[in-house]
Amino acid sequence: MLKQILLVGLGGGLGSILRYLTSVFTARLYDDAFPLATFVVNLIGCFVMGLLAGMPGLLTHETRLLYMAGFCGGFTTFSAFAFENVRLLQSNNHLTAFFYIGLSVLAGLVGIWLGLQAARHI
Repeated sequence: MLKQILLVGLGGGLGSILRYLTSVFTARLYDDAFPLATFVVNLIGCFVMGLLAGMPGLLTHETRLLYMAGFCGGFTTFSAFAFENVRLLQSNNHLTAFFYIGLSVLAGLVGIWLGLQAARHI
């Protein structure tokens, strides 16, 4: 179990560092209201997650932990969210997928709003 935790942590650390560097690089090229860095990170993360998921024979359990759970998870959790929804759609769980998408977006916005409200009272 410790080995798996270390693999996820290593991958997550590398993903987080690359996410930060992507934000720094994007901010130097683009300074506008649209959150381009997050958009770019999410697209790249989804592509990498799809690429890795599409090559199951090339990855061991450990490398899946390192790259998919760790790196992609540290780089962007949106890739996991998108991957889970594609799996739901592929298995004809359309209602569950759309419910998950809608609920996740709405609950995320509410969570941010509630956190901001709580911060005002601290």
